[in-house]
Amino acid sequence: MRRHRRRSATRRPSLVDLGPGRPSYAPKRPVLLFVLFAAALTVFLPLRAAQAEELEPFEASYNWIWHGMTVAFSTVKLERRDDTWVYRSKSDPRGIGRMLSERPTQESIMRITAAGTQPLSYKADDGTSDTKRDADVKFDWEHGRVTGVYEATNVDMPLQPGIQDDLSVQIALMVELLHGRTPDRFLIIDKNTAREYHYSREGEETLETPLGSIQTIIYRSQKQGSPRTTRFWCAPARGFIPIRVEQKRGEDDVQWTMQIQDLKRG
Repeated sequence: MRRHRRRSATRRPSLVDLGPGRPSYAPKRPVLLFVLFAAALTVFLPLRAAQAEELEPFEASYNWIWHGMTVAFSTVKLERRDDTWVYRSKSDPRGIGRMLSERPTQESIMRITAAGTQPLSYKADDGTSDTKRDADVKFDWEHGRVTGVYEATNVDMPLQPGIQDDLSVQIALMVELLHGRTPDRFLIIDKNTAREYHYSREGEETLETPLGSIQTIIYRSQKQGSPRTTRFWCAPARGFIPIRVEQKRGEDDVQWTMQIQDLKRG
């Protein structure tokens, strides 16, 4: 659930951009792919009745489709560990994606309280010897500081209330929705600053998937000033886990699509 720069149509894509919470081939920065599936709880009663009340551990896998070609397979897993939660993602290439060297992984450790989701640490590794896309960041809520390294930049800044990392934001949105709250924005760490994303609800759709027919609510996410929008087809009956994600540039240019293949909960 990254700064957007205009790129040549002939640029070869980078697999590191395919991890959940990281961007697609087109944008450099995370658009919170997976998870910026946020929004509003103005849903019809049947959907609301199916909604869960508490966050549950889960594991989900997705095919990533770029211009009609499956280029990667991604897995995300949320586990509970005593009073914290651990959320991990891993992406492996498929098809044309095997031409690339990246095997991106991410991990976020977070605490979930009545006030919401608080990331404690975030790590990212693109799977290569180059560290320019890697991250290792700590969130010190007691002293109000964020420190570490984010994409070759030393980080040391005040901790803004509600700030998230590229993975924790996905869980933060699910937590808000599950508890009947309606977030309209999230801040996400970006080196020594933060990106701001806004969300809105766009309708409903029943999707045919390998898991069967699933009723979803569609949410839209957009970074302020960006020409790209990301839409998330989220399943209230399955804890608001996204079933499909799609990013467009403008109205018609589909940059990539993510489609669920498997889901295990509890």
